[in-house]
Amino acid sequence: MSDPDTLFASSSVPRHLVRGAVGLPMMVAAFVLIPWVGPWALLLVLPSAFLLRGCPTCWALGLAQTCAVRRGSIRP
Repeated sequence: MSDPDTLFASSSVPRHLVRGAVGLPMMVAAFVLIPWVGPWALLLVLPSAFLLRGCPTCWALGLAQTCAVRRGSIRP
C-alpha cells in the first residue's frame, strides 16, 4: 500500500498556523469589505487562497497532514 498524499502539509506546524492566522482573516475580510470597497475587496481572496493553499478546508487538511507527519504517522 502506498503512503497517503501529503500535498497540503507544511514543513512545520507553527508555519502552517501562521499561514492560517494571516489567510483566514484575509478571506473573511474579502467578503466583509464588499459593501464599502465593492468588488475590489474580492482581490483579497487571491493572496488568501495562496496562503491557505486553496480554501479553508484545504488549510485544515494540511494542518492534519502536517501534524501526522510530525507524529510520524505518515511519511512526507
